[in-house]
Formats: sequence, C-alpha cells, structure tokens
Amino acid sequence: MPKTEWFVYIIEADNGKLYTGITTDLSRRFRQHQEHSGGARFFHTSPARKLVYHEMQPDRSSASKREIAIKKLRRSQKLALIQSQTTTDG
Repeated sequence: MPKTEWFVYIIEADNGKLYTGITTDLSRRFRQHQEHSGGARFFHTSPARKLVYHEMQPDRSSASKREIAIKKLRRSQKLALIQSQTTTDG
C-alpha cells in the first residue's frame, strides 16, 4: 500500500481569522472550504480567502499532533510561523 503524505495547513478567512486543519490533498480541501462542501463551519461566517501556510507530515498521527500544537499557538506565533515559510520559500 503506498504511503500517504499528510499536510497541516493554515487558511486565512476574509475577516483575517486563521483556520488550521489537516488533509492529504491541499487543493481539494481548500476548494471544499471555499465552496462549503464538506468544509468547516468556520468558513460559513467568512469565506476562505487563501492558503497561507502548509507543511508536510509523514502520517495522520503526526499531522494531528502538529495541528493541535499549531492551534495552541497565539495568533502572533501563528503569523510568525506563516512569515517564516514565506521567507524560506523566496
């Protein structure tokens, strides 16, 4: 059975709030959030604007643990995490 890669991601909503989740397919999941088709209720009040951060994890367990860790961060720490990826991506 092929190994599935998992991603932890952060999406910014139109109102500026940040949503953290996990998936195996970033583009599909972002589309679901935008279309409200299987996406989180979080985006029912303010639409998903853009994917601002993602990182790969080796399995679902690792992705879930990392998701929880990111969700515990203060907003300023999440913004620093997002900025760190932006600067390393060039």
